[in-house]
Amino acid sequence: MPPVKKCPICGRPQEADFRPFCSKRCADVDLGRWFNESYVVPEPIDPEMVNIDDGEGDETIH
Repeated sequence: MPPVKKCPICGRPQEADFRPFCSKRCADVDLGRWFNESYVVPEPIDPEMVNIDDGEGDETIH
């Protein structure tokens, strides 16, 4: 039997409905950490590696 994966927030076993978390509460805690910028990318993104569309040819009506 494979080892039971644990919730990254509280350490309880994961539930399939909330994977990789154990509950909606832990999923919401994680989302809140992203919104509060508690999680960060460890180094700046190299602008040359990112393909940013300048919007030319965009026919969206604003």
